[in-house]
Amino acid sequence: MKKDKDKFYNFSKKIFNIIFKKFYKVQFIGLENIPKEGPIIIAGNHNHYFDPCLVFIATDRKINYVMKKSCYNNKLIGWIFKKMDCLSVENYSSMKSALHILNNNGAIGIFPEGTRNKTHELLLPFRTGTASMASKTNSYIIPFGRTGSFNLFKRTLIIRFGKPFKVDNMSLQEATNKLKNEVEKLMKLNLENNNY
Repeated sequence: MKKDKDKFYNFSKKIFNIIFKKFYKVQFIGLENIPKEGPIIIAGNHNHYFDPCLVFIATDRKINYVMKKSCYNNKLIGWIFKKMDCLSVENYSSMKSALHILNNNGAIGIFPEGTRNKTHELLLPFRTGTASMASKTNSYIIPFGRTGSFNLFKRTLIIRFGKPFKVDNMSLQEATNKLKNEVEKLMKLNLENNNY
């Protein structure tokens, strides 16, 4: 069963690579900031269903994304994400699985806003779940900022990864504030360096 899921994950990544690199012209910046081993949580902003796909193809590591159950409402996208071992944030056993993955040097993806941002604000308030998971598992948090539009053949889509950091002696709120500030900085860097 695990082999079948890994095959599906790798096959899906190949398809995402073709779609998002060739047709959406996505630009990846800061890929060297994603550690090749050890427990990591990749966390950033969210306003489109396709956001996880960009994280999937940014690294050779398998990313288990934590998502709201409502993300599975789209029959095709939801089915693919389930098959790719995404986890439901509302499901207690899924959250236990996320901690297990991190404790075994795996990689988790998460959107600290908790939902897609449909407002005109750059970011919604961040929840403390990311910092909590990092604290419990001694994981690095890698912030990312995604800007631009999912428009075919345009060069507006950028995802920029920042430097990894650990929660260490910070409170959960302090670590969450740091994460939000880092994501905001990365988004602003994208906007400053792209003409749209």
